[in-house]
Amino acid sequence: MKRLPDALLMAVSAVILGIIAGALLMTAIGSNPFEGYYHLFRGGLMNMRRIGNTVAVSTTLILTGLSVAFAFRTGLFNIGAAGQMLIGGLCATAVGLQVALPRPILLVVMVLSAFAGGALWGAVPGFLKAKFNVHEVVATIMMNWIAYWVVYYAVPAFLKGDFLETESRVLPAYASLRVPWMTNLFDGAYVNMGLFIAVAMIFLIRFMLNRMTIGYELKAVGSNRHAALYAGIHVNRNIILSMVIAGGLAGLAGATFYTGYSANIQIGVLPIQGFDGIAVALLGANNPLGVLGAALFFGLLHAGKGFMNAMTGIPPEISDTIIATIIYFTATSILIGRGLNYLARRKKKGGK
Repeated sequence: MKRLPDALLMAVSAVILGIIAGALLMTAIGSNPFEGYYHLFRGGLMNMRRIGNTVAVSTTLILTGLSVAFAFRTGLFNIGAAGQMLIGGLCATAVGLQVALPRPILLVVMVLSAFAGGALWGAVPGFLKAKFNVHEVVATIMMNWIAYWVVYYAVPAFLKGDFLETESRVLPAYASLRVPWMTNLFDGAYVNMGLFIAVAMIFLIRFMLNRMTIGYELKAVGSNRHAALYAGIHVNRNIILSMVIAGGLAGLAGATFYTGYSANIQIGVLPIQGFDGIAVALLGANNPLGVLGAALFFGLLHAGKGFMNAMTGIPPEISDTIIATIIYFTATSILIGRGLNYLARRKKKGGK
């Protein structure tokens, strides 16, 4: 992993270049970029309600970003956060609709079931990677579509709503992660207790990777599985464990979205937040604190694009294009950084 100052410099540079590219695109379609950005950022920050919605959008991105970043840090590519999030949301929704428990216990069971569902969905590609060396990118992508069709069948069969077969019944208030004091604090926004789960996971994953033996073993396997095996580390077990934890984090994202931000689960939709988590992890340099900053920034862009469109007529897809451009420049900055490091080493050798 890059040192924090280097990673921060690359992230800030990518954001600035992405914003410049977005301004040029707005100009190309005949819009005023200053007005566009003013309303884009104002749309996510103009009052407590919009701030709350920005935080609510960011909450899911924090957890999917952590999922992808954790796998990256341990040498794996988790492209299946969308499916893991979907299964986590299905498990949490099913528990909320079918299980009768006092609210505090019910919410804990819902969150744990979401983690377990996502972890199970991550364990499958982890097992295939460990035992048969099946590339995790292929396996996780396929698991996304299996999750899609599982939800497509399960919701109409077991959780069907009163009027539509395309969505589950609405969760009762006692089975929602939304609580009145947070709703009132943010003037009716969708912010919910998932925020505390996301923040707790940031510090838990950071502590695990930097302070715990298991974190050292996971990173060692990710850096060089052959050297880790020679050092006595159980490689296959750690590969599976890495994907289990990554899947569980994405499952928690499903709980915060489907039982907090939303109130039910729909069929035929693969949550884009799972794919946005890749962008969050990349911009955040796979660092838990970096993921927090990247998720808040992307959450602001997502929350404000509708307001920008309403006030200026600039298409909301411009915001998505800005995100894509930032990711492009992030990837480019990594290549540039590697090139500069290579030239510096060559210069150092030549000076000796």
